[in-house]
Amino acid sequence: MPRQPSSNTLTSVRRESSLRGQVALITGATRGIGVALAQQLATQGCDLILTGRSQSALARIRRELSRGKRRILAAPCDVRDPRSVDALFRATRKQFGRLDILINNAGIAHPNLAIEQLPFALWKDVMATNLDGVFLITQAALPFMKRGGTIVNNLSIAATRVFAGSAAYNASKHGALGFTNTLREELRPKGIRVIGLLPGATDTDIWKTLWPQAPRRKMMSPKTVAEAVVCALALASGATVDTLVTASSPLSRM
Repeated sequence: MPRQPSSNTLTSVRRESSLRGQVALITGATRGIGVALAQQLATQGCDLILTGRSQSALARIRRELSRGKRRILAAPCDVRDPRSVDALFRATRKQFGRLDILINNAGIAHPNLAIEQLPFALWKDVMATNLDGVFLITQAALPFMKRGGTIVNNLSIAATRVFAGSAAYNASKHGALGFTNTLREELRPKGIRVIGLLPGATDTDIWKTLWPQAPRRKMMSPKTVAEAVVCALALASGATVDTLVTASSPLSRM
């Protein structure tokens, strides 16, 4: 069963712990859960590496979060492209030289289509972003991480459930869960924690593609998810949450 700490426990942990001075990299940091994570980690005093495909959006977020003494590297990166990933980590090495927290958050969905109607090009794009991107970023990040570091992979509840019409999205998230579980076992002896984040329905722009008519007023806010992640990150070094599930009100199609 996934381990889901109570809100009282998480609040207590957050008050007692500090992430100040840790270096955190967030992919897909220009909107939704990614922006909320950047905001929450900034309030914790983390130095930030923010990535996304939009240079203008990254610049805007950097301006928003640049108050205070924290260092922020906002660099565009296409997680599907090994050369783009290499460029990101060259910049990371130059400015920080280390990485304490990696959050693989970048992801895309596709319109509701039966398998016989799903174009192969769309299948490949979803798999490249949601699965290949997690692999490429993680592999490049590992040389920067030491004992005590944490990797969080944003998987979605689609990693354990199946939704008709979302074959590529389902497959990419199921694959990312298998990757996450394997990564956890490989890194456990090295003292690097790996957390699989499985948010329920969250009010982000991905619904414009996945289900435009979704009742977003019933969903969790990205801030709620981000706060749960920060609490899990702040656990003492001898503890971890392998799977973090955040839930919203049930939706008829979810």
